[in-house]
Amino acid sequence: MRRRELMLLLGAAMTPPRTLHAQQKAMPVIGFLSSGSPGPFAPYVAAFHQGLSETGYVEGQNLAIEYRGAEGHYDRLPALAADLVGRKVDLIAAIGNAPALAAKSAISTIPIVFAIGTDPVELGLVASLARPGSNITGVSFLVVELTAKRFDLISELVPQAKVIALLMNPNNEGTERQTRDVQEAARARGRQLHILRASTENEIDAAFASLVNLHIDAILVGADGFFVNRREQLVALASRYAVPAIYQWRQFADSGGLLSYGPSGTSVARQIGIYAGRILKGAKPADLPVEQPTKFELVINLKAAEALGLTVPPSLLARADEVIE
Repeated sequence: MRRRELMLLLGAAMTPPRTLHAQQKAMPVIGFLSSGSPGPFAPYVAAFHQGLSETGYVEGQNLAIEYRGAEGHYDRLPALAADLVGRKVDLIAAIGNAPALAAKSAISTIPIVFAIGTDPVELGLVASLARPGSNITGVSFLVVELTAKRFDLISELVPQAKVIALLMNPNNEGTERQTRDVQEAARARGRQLHILRASTENEIDAAFASLVNLHIDAILVGADGFFVNRREQLVALASRYAVPAIYQWRQFADSGGLLSYGPSGTSVARQIGIYAGRILKGAKPADLPVEQPTKFELVINLKAAEALGLTVPPSLLARADEVIE
C-alpha cells in the first residue's frame, strides 16, 4: 500500500463519521399539545417550564419545545398530534382530555404525559392509576369530580337561587360525567337545573342570552379548556347579565369572575414538567403512577360580589384561600 493511501485510510478511521453525527439530535424535543391558545395558558406553560428546570432541562439550552394549540377547535387536535409525531419529538405533553386522547391515538411508542380533568382509567388512557401500563402517564386534576362541589359553593353564596344553569361544552369527553354529578347535586338541594351547551364564541353568547327567559339565578361554568380560552368573554357576559357565576380555575376570579374553586393549575403543570424531565432522563411512563392534586383553591372576588349586590357569608370567607378586594 502506498504511503499516501495509508495516511488517508488512517485519517478516515480517526474522524467521527459525519452521517452518524448528523443523525444525533443536538437536544431532546418535547411536543406541547393543548386545546387552547398560548395567551390564556401562559401561566401553565411557565409552571411546566419550572418543573422541567427542576429536573435539569431549560428550553433553548438543552431542550427544545414544539408548541401546538387548537385555539378551542377540538377537531384540529388529531392533525396537530400527528404533526408532532411526524416531527419525531421525544415526548408529548398533552394538556386536557381531548389533547391526551388525540396524542394516544396518534402514537403508541412516544412517551406521553397528560394533565386531564377526569378519571384516566374511565377515559381509556391508562390501565390503572398505580400502574399506567403503557407509554402514557400524568396527572388527573379532578376538575370533573369537583363540579358538584362547585354547585354546592354557588348555592351557599346565593341561597335564594332556585334555578341554576350548567354551561357545558358538548365536545368535551367529561360532559356526561359533569352533567350527571350536577343533576344529582341539584336534586339533593331541591334546585331546578338547566343544561346549556356551547362550543363556539357565538354559542356562548346565545347561552347567556337565554338566561333571562329561563329565569336563571346563577350559573356554573363547566370544566373545559375551550372555556379557559374564552374566560374574558364568559366573565364579561356574567357581568352584563348580572348573574352570579362559579368557575373551575382561579384565573377566572383574577379576571373579574365572582368565584372559583378547583385544583391549583400551576401546581399540576409543574408536576407534568417534572414527569417529562424524568422520562427524558430514562424513566418509563408505565412505572410512573398517575398523580392527583393535593392543593385546591377557593378564590372569592368581593368586587364582583358587590357589583351583584351579594353579601358573602362569613363561613365562606373563612374557607377562602384568597379574597380579591
